Amino acid sequence: MEDLKNRVALVTGGSRGIGAAVAIALAKAGAAVAVNYRERADAANAVCAEIAGMGRKAVAVRADVSVATDVKRMVAEVEAQLGAIDILVNNAGIAHPRKMDEITEAEWDEVLTINLKSVFLVTQTVIGGMRQRKWGRVINMSSVAAQTGGAVGAHYAASKAGIIGLTHSCASSFVRDGITVNAIAPALIETDMVTSNPNASPTLIPMGHFGSTDDIASVVVMLALNDYMTGQTISVNGGWYMT
Repeated sequence: MEDLKNRVALVTGGSRGIGAAVAIALAKAGAAVAVNYRERADAANAVCAEIAGMGRKAVAVRADVSVATDVKRMVAEVEAQLGAIDILVNNAGIAHPRKMDEITEAEWDEVLTINLKSVFLVTQTVIGGMRQRKWGRVINMSSVAAQTGGAVGAHYAASKAGIIGLTHSCASSFVRDGITVNAIAPALIETDMVTSNPNASPTLIPMGHFGSTDDIASVVVMLALNDYMTGQTISVNGGWYMT
């Protein structure tokens, strides 16, 4: 399948977990992929090597996507090496399980900055080019925590709920520019972030088991291919939250 041939995708937080699976799935669909990372260069390069093995172009780009200067440099590097960004997957995020009365102000600020501000900064930086070309896909990784409170804490839930609000605003603003903006709300996908959280148990999921990263990656590809879906939050949660 090469439905995304000649498209360029940027996946933030793409060195492991959901981000890595998304990067590989987009490459399988034909896209060239930029894999953003902050600390795990070896892991990001391994993802790029796997993509290169498919005959696709890939580049690993280090940047802290919660810092505006880093974001601008990252986007410039991607455009110089791969071309204009057509598909943006805002996946970078952190989770520090805390009870409400344990969250410090510094932790609150860190989670909101990395999980939510980064989505704003990267989207703001790439959206102008998408508008000029009259084509774009922005896919934001939210969470079931935005809908139910989740199993991490109030700071995480608030950051992921903010992503849904930002998704709605951007979708409405750019709907006539050939750009779709959607969110995905996973629940307890089997990644290091989930398996290291003592509050995350398969018993929370009606299906009785964690989801896989491929469960999320396949939805990202679907959203990248779809021309008529925008402003939506796609819940991939094993039945935890139903609308």
